Amino acid sequence: VSVMTLAANILEGFENIRGLYLAGINELSELKGINKTKAIRIQAAIELGRRALFFQNGKINLSNPNKVWKLLLPEIATLEKEAFWVLILNNKNNLIKKVLISIGSLMETIVHPREVFNEAIKESGAAIIISHNHPSGETKPSADDINTTIRIIEASKIIGIPVLDHVIISKFSYFSMRDANYL
Repeated sequence: VSVMTLAANILEGFENIRGLYLAGINELSELKGINKTKAIRIQAAIELGRRALFFQNGKINLSNPNKVWKLLLPEIATLEKEAFWVLILNNKNNLIKKVLISIGSLMETIVHPREVFNEAIKESGAAIIISHNHPSGETKPSADDINTTIRIIEASKIIGIPVLDHVIISKFSYFSMRDANYL
């Protein structure tokens, strides 16, 4: 079959791009015309495409919450549970490393300042941005979100790595605690 026909069959087999993104190698291999090697290539292409969206001259500058949202959107688009990230930045707000700290339940994830700053210290980060998703789509911070942020900011004062923002993200929007004057 042609490449276009095969692509259409793949999408049909998984209903949409989200289904394809979530598919494993074995699931892809079960489709007619897809062997294990092709399945690996498909997954590699999806990952390369995701990364290409955010690559700019080797630097990802996170100077505003919209950029944080765009960076994490491919990660959260398929999640049905809350997940918490730390984005470690250099002194020019360029991303050094993105670290997934925890994956929780539909309604919460547990985070301790120790885990938040562990990688930032190892990577000699100048600052961090923390972020987590709300699978419900509602981005307004909960009381737990605010309390967690306060605890992390207090720890940041002792450690000397400032928290620039806490961005709550969903598939459709984001909420910046800095922009809303929570920080």
